Amino acid sequence: MSKLIRSWVESANSHETPFPLNNLPYGVFSTKDLDARCGVAIGDLILDVSTLEAKGLIKATTFPLCQEARWNSLMEAGSQVWSKFRMRLVELLIEGGETSLSANRHLREQVLIDADKARLHLPLKVAEYTDFYSGKHHATNVGTLLRGPENPLPPNWLHLPIGYNGRSSSVVVSGTDVQRPWGQLKSPEFDTPIFTPSRRFDIELEMGAIVGTASSGPITVAEADDNIFGYVLLNDWSARDIQAWEYHPLGPFQAKATATSISPWIVTKAALEPFRTSTPEREKDLLPHLVEPKPLLYNVALEVELKPEGSVATTLSATNMDQLYFSSAQQLAHHTTSGCPMSVGDLLGTGTISGPTKNERGSLLELSWGGKEPIDLGNGISRTFVEDGDTLTLRGNALGEGYRIGFGDCAGKVVAAASDPYKRKS
Repeated sequence: MSKLIRSWVESANSHETPFPLNNLPYGVFSTKDLDARCGVAIGDLILDVSTLEAKGLIKATTFPLCQEARWNSLMEAGSQVWSKFRMRLVELLIEGGETSLSANRHLREQVLIDADKARLHLPLKVAEYTDFYSGKHHATNVGTLLRGPENPLPPNWLHLPIGYNGRSSSVVVSGTDVQRPWGQLKSPEFDTPIFTPSRRFDIELEMGAIVGTASSGPITVAEADDNIFGYVLLNDWSARDIQAWEYHPLGPFQAKATATSISPWIVTKAALEPFRTSTPEREKDLLPHLVEPKPLLYNVALEVELKPEGSVATTLSATNMDQLYFSSAQQLAHHTTSGCPMSVGDLLGTGTISGPTKNERGSLLELSWGGKEPIDLGNGISRTFVEDGDTLTLRGNALGEGYRIGFGDCAGKVVAAASDPYKRKS
């Protein structure tokens, strides 16, 4: 296990900060005095890398990488540039290292911003979005609810990562309110479908992999792993009642199109390297194009918190990324098998991550067992699904020796559905 790398930014040396020098995650921020720009989290500060690059203190290529309010240019530059860029940041911030920043008080005051004074934005332009279904415990729980315990997994599940193409336009950054969606649904309580706000609105605890290198044809799992730039927390908001009515025979559609929240910081693959771990033991041998050449998952502790409006927060569940049956690299490799091109900035959701026990379930659908077992939040408050005013927060940390690698909260507050969008004034 690697140890803390000490920085001259003192707050980065605390074992409690999610942003030590070992991390250096990439985000986009603004303040009342600064337009949106690229920044790197370090302790309780944000390093304004757009300004540093403009001043010539960061130069990983002959062309600028950080002059737009997105990190796509760095991603597109390729893995060698990713490494060179990160090494330069370490040189500028490491204790006893490069002094051009640490010794220049005026420059420090200009480029180190208090994080609590900044507003965070989407850290990239999302090209396209695909969501997978690779948590075995989640798939088993949902299959049991739908089909019974005798046949919870579909025949293909153990052989390939199942997924669907979502909407990049639905991806929002943490802190963005999520409006309860309208949709068509059918229930035993009425004879014909109705058009109404979702009554069973839910969340899904996921990770998201960000593609940093484009590909135009089938790639191997090893190549796919090399092409991943970094990871974010991801909440796949889901209208379960709309989904139940619409998903036969082509799968999720409008039930998943309301919003997909991601955490504001891209944690690079380099920062997560010490936390690699293997996928679970296979129940069925995989076809050669999906066999993993090395450990491809990460030991990242995850949790879900729910806070009703005007009440206290409750931790609903805690699990780990290592519960996934297929890694993001396997998902990406399989995605390309048909010749499907992958673009810089593509986002791949892992699917809901649940563990084997009830307090490790990553959705309210599982936690309330389809609404049959209300979740006790204390003070006379319970939930089966998300109610208006609830704030749902996902958190993730990889724990090292004396430090942690964090992603920043992935939070969203559910607000009431809009008035009937099809109601016409007389």
